[in-house]
Amino acid sequence: MSWLNKLERKFGRYAIPHLYIYLVVANVIGYFIEYSRSNLMDYLMFSPFYIMHGQVWRLISWVFIPSTSLDFFGLLFLLCVLMWGRSLESFLGTFKLDCFLFQGIIISDIGGFVIYFISKAAVGFGIPTYLTTYYILMTILLALAICMPDAEVRIYFVLPIRMKWMLVFELLYMAYTVFHSFRVYIQQLGQMFGIMYGFMYTAQIVLAIGSMFLFFWLSQTHLGRKGRKRRREFRKQFQAKPRPGSGLYQHKCAICGRTDLDSPNMQFRYCSKCNGNYEYCEEHLYTHKHIV
Repeated sequence: MSWLNKLERKFGRYAIPHLYIYLVVANVIGYFIEYSRSNLMDYLMFSPFYIMHGQVWRLISWVFIPSTSLDFFGLLFLLCVLMWGRSLESFLGTFKLDCFLFQGIIISDIGGFVIYFISKAAVGFGIPTYLTTYYILMTILLALAICMPDAEVRIYFVLPIRMKWMLVFELLYMAYTVFHSFRVYIQQLGQMFGIMYGFMYTAQIVLAIGSMFLFFWLSQTHLGRKGRKRRREFRKQFQAKPRPGSGLYQHKCAICGRTDLDSPNMQFRYCSKCNGNYEYCEEHLYTHKHIV
């Protein structure tokens, strides 16, 4: 049993149903805050500097930062998240989906602090990481592709594609986005500042994807040294023919009674002239009296 299953048995009753809906609603609220031209959005963004100076709500308030623009494709993305989230929750369960989403948020916070302190040591001032929930919500779809690789999905409700190929395409596209962003920033700002600002705007991609793969790795049952040894011995016994200690044999001579357990290197054959399924060892195959 994995550690996640153990946690679910103890704390599963505290799970929040349909957590993905709350993240979508947070995005919608963020749209209204942004278009109200209020300075409230400045107090919601992730910033390690202000967090260390008492504004601890920024550790979670950045989920209100709009993931996409408020247009047709942005609304379509949020609508798709609702469908993806419902499917993934039915597959993983409410508790595991909550852990999946909360882990993405927590790892993003930790990664943001790491980048802040690295940039502060490298260039003399900390660069805050730009965080939104876009790629965390996108990993819901990628997690579905991992759980159901042969299922079919229709891009924009028209083009059919298997989810395993969509997973490969999305990962390659995200890798290209990270590479292209670093190249552009390095060309515009120089190597040192370009790398720092590249981390600033692409960290949310790397952290979300890393969190997804970490979740599935932690969801597996990991054996200790003794457990791995017992599993190897168990597989070795079942690969042997016949299995040691079973007392079963595959071949037995009808004359002398020897079996392949007694003489593993001896050849046994059936006699085609005997009336019945009689098997003989190599010493009695040509010397026995045929049974008619």
